[in-house]
Amino acid sequence: MKILMTGGTGLIGSRLIGMCRNPDHEITVLSRNPDRVVTRFGGRVQAMGSLEEWAPERVFDAVINLAGAPIATRWTDQRKKVLWDSRVTLTEKLVRRISLARTKPAVLVSGSAVGYYGDTGEVAVDENTGSAKDFGARLCSAWEQAARQAEEWDVRVCTVRTGLVLSGQGGMLKQMLWPFRLGMGARLGDGGQWMSWIHIDDHIDAVLQLMRGSEFSGAYNLTAPNPVSNAEFTRVLGAAVHRPAFLVAPQAVIRFLLGESAGLLLGGQKVRPARLAESGFRFKFDCLDDALADLVR
Repeated sequence: MKILMTGGTGLIGSRLIGMCRNPDHEITVLSRNPDRVVTRFGGRVQAMGSLEEWAPERVFDAVINLAGAPIATRWTDQRKKVLWDSRVTLTEKLVRRISLARTKPAVLVSGSAVGYYGDTGEVAVDENTGSAKDFGARLCSAWEQAARQAEEWDVRVCTVRTGLVLSGQGGMLKQMLWPFRLGMGARLGDGGQWMSWIHIDDHIDAVLQLMRGSEFSGAYNLTAPNPVSNAEFTRVLGAAVHRPAFLVAPQAVIRFLLGESAGLLLGGQKVRPARLAESGFRFKFDCLDDALADLVR
């Protein structure tokens, strides 16, 4: 299978390349630094510096679109534009190249996030729940809409609404580990906000299932079936590193530092991966205790 991947140097993309890197797959990564990509993966992947290098006669069997600038920063107007361009605009350009290809890819697996639902409080949501109206939700909705345009050319499209991806190699968990190991772990605000998480191994397995199975299309929540509150997440992570975690990061301080994007930490979603469950997908880690024990040991 010939695969084109965006976001291949990120946390998920790098792990996915490691899983797909075998004689049966030929991977090409879209990157602004193609030489660095080739070097990083030991010459076992190809790289393109721009989508314009995708000539109409070039064939890709699948496209995995994971690109997106880091979102957990203060949302200035300039930052919002970066977030939009790296997700929505890039996806629009990607679909444009698909439309020009003489042989269309069979499938496009494209990123999204559980931020699609906004802050849902105590209400459980699944893929049938509509999108919210805040900036994060509008970003995800436009991102998905851009990807779905590929269906006009009979490309199967799966959009993956990803929760908090847990990995010891990067992402939010890695940033949290050192203060927790110093006994400085803290819940965020009152700790009541829901955190829908997924172990990176399960995320990769789900993406591969969606890519390979012709029966899959539409939106899928990529979250474990047992979300937890921030207070519970804090307790379990503290226990995993054998340190107390009784501190509190006040809401007022978080809002002062992050402004509008503070909602990413102080709000949350109680997400059900209903469509994954219906597909028969089996999670290796459906319990937070087991997931964190695996990742921090």
